[in-house]
Amino acid sequence: MQRYVAFLGSINVGGNRILMADLREALRREDFTDVETVVASGNVLFSHEPRPSEGLADKLAWVVQDRFDIDSLVIVKTRIEVDAAITGNPFHGTGPDHGSDKMVHTIFLDGQPDEDSFHDLLAEHKAKGGERLALGDRMLFLDYVHGAGVSSLTGPFLQRRLEVRGTARNMSSLKRITAKMGELDGKGAA
Repeated sequence: MQRYVAFLGSINVGGNRILMADLREALRREDFTDVETVVASGNVLFSHEPRPSEGLADKLAWVVQDRFDIDSLVIVKTRIEVDAAITGNPFHGTGPDHGSDKMVHTIFLDGQPDEDSFHDLLAEHKAKGGERLALGDRMLFLDYVHGAGVSSLTGPFLQRRLEVRGTARNMSSLKRITAKMGELDGKGAA
């Protein structure tokens, strides 16, 4: 069995409420094993027979739609991929060029944005805010600097500009998730 984490977008925000116990039970009924949730915002750790992440994401999205009537973006990653989303984020770390773990986010995307669209976004936003952005492989790295709540770089805005959907996690959350995956790996999960 392979260990994965699923990032569910728009869970427990905007009226899309799911009790994590109900989500865990629904996934167990669909052959997901070792199901754990981390924080109540749609972070699900699970084991499954190895298969492409896109197939697992489709299966999870179907469960959430079928059982809870919520259309959620689902991104599935391995622990190695989540570690890379932390270490590859150019705004994460220490020193004057790096932001705090709560302000620095990795946004997991369901496709790769067009380079021109990304550069247009940078040019358009340059005079509007102090946020810093960088593009990765199916990821957008963002340092909100003054907080996500005061930024115009919202999920819907980014989706319109980049023409891909995404779900964001800050560095604190990603570190909690990888720590939990490490604890479970130490208990015998693959």
